[in-house]
Amino acid sequence: MTIDEIIGYLTTLDGVLTLRPGPGDGSPEIAWGDTFFYYAPDGEVPARTQPFATIVTKNYPGDEQSQLDRPGSFRLNISAGPEAFREWTGHTPRDANSAEDDPSARDTVIAHPVYGTAGWLAVVDPGQRTSAAVRELLGTAHGRARSRTEKIW
Repeated sequence: MTIDEIIGYLTTLDGVLTLRPGPGDGSPEIAWGDTFFYYAPDGEVPARTQPFATIVTKNYPGDEQSQLDRPGSFRLNISAGPEAFREWTGHTPRDANSAEDDPSARDTVIAHPVYGTAGWLAVVDPGQRTSAAVRELLGTAHGRARSRTEKIW
């Protein structure tokens, strides 16, 4: 899967706001080139919430394990929640730090190397092996974000 294919899939879901930070928009330079997905039916970035999925295209300070400095590499991060996290990793988010996942493994669903304890999953360079899982997990994350937003309204 390419970044554009992931963005294309997410735009088919209702209420998705896609942010792609870049020069001149007031975002920090470290975020330029990355993509953030929110459930925002009004088109405004929701206050007090995190995106339900992100695509990062580079190593962040303290998060170099995924080796996103390889040419063309990126990591899809998904706020899957505790149930989906347990289903895909075999353990609870609380135990994410004890996972023996290889954060640089390509086309593999793993506990997020930094935010696994919050129920986030990650896939470096998603491909044929994980495309169905990615769509399922993004649907789950979108549904969770929608549910949280509807409770606030």
